[in-house]
Amino acid sequence: MQKITVILFLICFSFCTGSMNHSAAEPVSFLALGDSYTIGEGVAVKDSWPHQLAARLTKEGIPVESPQIIARTGWRTDNLISAFQDKNLAEKYDLVSVLIGVNNQFQGKSVEAYANDLRELLNLVINQCSRGKSGVFVLSIPDYGSTPFGKTDREAIGKEIDQWNAVCKSVCDEFEVPFYDITTVSKKAAADASLTSKDNLHPSGKMYALWVNEIYSKVANLLK
Repeated sequence: MQKITVILFLICFSFCTGSMNHSAAEPVSFLALGDSYTIGEGVAVKDSWPHQLAARLTKEGIPVESPQIIARTGWRTDNLISAFQDKNLAEKYDLVSVLIGVNNQFQGKSVEAYANDLRELLNLVINQCSRGKSGVFVLSIPDYGSTPFGKTDREAIGKEIDQWNAVCKSVCDEFEVPFYDITTVSKKAAADASLTSKDNLHPSGKMYALWVNEIYSKVANLLK
């Protein structure tokens, strides 16, 4: 009887220890790629959407390291591809985000070239993700026509951004990579000045928080 009790205790101890080790997950590494919308032009670093997302995931029990950012104001897809390749990253990341294309549209580049660049970029980032395509997600291009900067051409800009996002979603579908729409949320800036930063173009920290609210549960599910 004593032997049986000891065996049961050891089994229980082993099971409980294994459960605790499983729950003590390593922090998620996060690579965010893009342009001014990813670096958070005009706001504090902590208020950019990648940092807000990482902070919220951590608070909700999914530890995430401080995001590694490869982004710069004015970058198009080709600029981002070149910068990414130049980095020659040795590390693979558990989570990789992509938000790029507004400067292609603004600078009058072709949407066909954008689609081809996006395909090349997704091939690169999927290879850079430790979880392959299951750890990659793409955000839609925000509608800057809803800001004071774009208000004179608001309708035309909005229609073009919708067209570019349709192409972006189509490419994401090809690669079976999630495409998360934050464009609808970005349009709220037309009726709320607090959602735009002082430069009258880029989102405020409050707007980035709305983006995080929109995508949080979806990203959390990716990491489960």
